[in-house]
Amino acid sequence: MVNLELSWQQAAVSAACLITAAAAAARSRRARLVYAAGFAREAALVLGLFALWQMAGSFVLMGPDGAEERGQWIWDAERVVHMPSETVIQRAFLPHPLLVQALNLYYAGLHFAVVIACLIWVFVRHRRQYPRVRTALVLFTVGALLIQFVPVAPPRMLPADGMADTAVVYGQSVYGSVAGFNADQLSAMPSVHIGWALLVALVLVELSRSRWRWLALAYPALTMLAVVVTANHYWLDGLAAALLLGLTLAVQRAARALRLGARVRGAARRAGPARRPAMGWRVLAMDKRWPDREEAG
Repeated sequence: MVNLELSWQQAAVSAACLITAAAAAARSRRARLVYAAGFAREAALVLGLFALWQMAGSFVLMGPDGAEERGQWIWDAERVVHMPSETVIQRAFLPHPLLVQALNLYYAGLHFAVVIACLIWVFVRHRRQYPRVRTALVLFTVGALLIQFVPVAPPRMLPADGMADTAVVYGQSVYGSVAGFNADQLSAMPSVHIGWALLVALVLVELSRSRWRWLALAYPALTMLAVVVTANHYWLDGLAAALLLGLTLAVQRAARALRLGARVRGAARRAGPARRPAMGWRVLAMDKRWPDREEAG
């Protein structure tokens, strides 16, 4: 089992150390140190986001007593609209222990590693696009955490859905069994795993020039399968994450359009007074020439 021994306190301290090192390196005139300072700042931001995610799991706006009822409501709503049963999907995989254990590991640690790898790739290969990707990640994660302050029990905690907690069955649970990783078990809605996977896929499709880039869309689909088979999320958790990510990207695009419009208007205001005298002299010159033409005619 992957040992995630980074608590939110350790992540926060690591982020603070990186910020301090980045501030010191930024004062250097050496290009490599300046570049390293930028990388350290971004790493500190990601660690800070991880610390926030870890810490937020211990806070809820409502008591945990209603978490199971809210989870049951989601389950019933899926049945009303005739969505596929998560129980049926899980039971198709249960006879294959190696597949189930692989999906447990996938759920436990791969999502964060892939996000980090994606951020490093964008930072190194597509530096100008990095701020946009990083901001989208931060906005989506913060939005998801705010929603998760209202606790919702995952499918594995519902007594009537017939789903097994596969991580407990195979001794791979990250909840309370791994030192330092105290993730909240009542944060099913929305699925941060799905949101991060979908963001990574969209970034790869947009920025990569490889003809294989469309295969990245299989990553959020596989993540959706993993969270369902392991009974950690409902279908609607993934749908809610996709909608939240779409809203995040729409807000980003609108904000960029507003900034661009403000720059254009500012440039027009600055250029306006400089051009008017030139236009005035040109019109005056034309006014002087026209009478000459009439007299000549």
